[in-house]
Amino acid sequence: MKVCIVGAGAIGGLIGTRLAAAGRADVSALARGATLAALREHGWRLDTAAGRVQAAARASERAADLGAQDLLVVAVKGPAMTAVARGIAPLLRPDTIVLPAMNGVPWWFCEGVGGFPGGSLTSVDPGGEIAATIPFGQVLGCVVHASAAVREPGRVIHQTGERLIVGEPSGGPSERVRAVAELLAHAGFDVSQSNDVRYDIWYKLWGNMTMNPVSAITGATVERILGDPLVRAFCSAAMREAAAVGERIGCAIAQAPEDRHAVTARLGAFKTSMLQDVEAGRPIELDAIVGAVFEIGQRVGIATPNIAALLGLTRLYGRVHHLYAD
Repeated sequence: MKVCIVGAGAIGGLIGTRLAAAGRADVSALARGATLAALREHGWRLDTAAGRVQAAARASERAADLGAQDLLVVAVKGPAMTAVARGIAPLLRPDTIVLPAMNGVPWWFCEGVGGFPGGSLTSVDPGGEIAATIPFGQVLGCVVHASAAVREPGRVIHQTGERLIVGEPSGGPSERVRAVAELLAHAGFDVSQSNDVRYDIWYKLWGNMTMNPVSAITGATVERILGDPLVRAFCSAAMREAAAVGERIGCAIAQAPEDRHAVTARLGAFKTSMLQDVEAGRPIELDAIVGAVFEIGQRVGIATPNIAALLGLTRLYGRVHHLYAD
């Protein structure tokens, strides 16, 4: 299987290195700048608790150099996705599988959802460019429950977790889900084949939709957020709104916010991905994590005043600090 990793950062590097080292796929990378130079000089590099995993890498900044692929793993940050869509046409055949391993609500999420008015989500796919480039029928849903970091360009540190959930956007089993899951499992991931991957995406989002932006604008690690009763209550209120939105679109969540907080609290003091982006001066993934939930709520007629406040405050913070485009 020909596999291309688009975005060889933390998660892309984790998946790419393991696939390349496992030997069942011809793995390449679409990369640029220092990451491209590091891949060409050192190959794939992944530091784990068990030691270094390394494999030869074929990489280019031009999609045409890599050619059409069987599987495209897209692991970029949400703000970069439109630009990626504009340059990946040479990687795609009509039967190429596209697996977005990204945070938040993906551009295809509301495609075919009964009772959802309008087309694609403007918060994550303004103008519909992504959907026009990557047909819905070529997408597989993916949820990443793993943490990794980039210590230097092309060198990834695996921190915790190795679980991936893969499923058809429209639900149910399929041969291509089985094939991709088997490939990833052979590379060492704990892979689940989901019959309702939209729910899995929404459930993960429901858990981190508040922690990410609150940590970004306050600089607080998660245990401090949960330790402040006023902030914790605000997060719970926003989560109840998101649960109501999810129920309207077929992603009902039975768990209570306090139960989810208890799970998060067991992870201890850690920095969310959005806080890490703020500290590194990178654009924040606000639209896919909060903006999309607000937009879906508006379209299905669910009031979300707490989510609106969270979106507005974080958006303003991002604009003032040049981390979110006007």
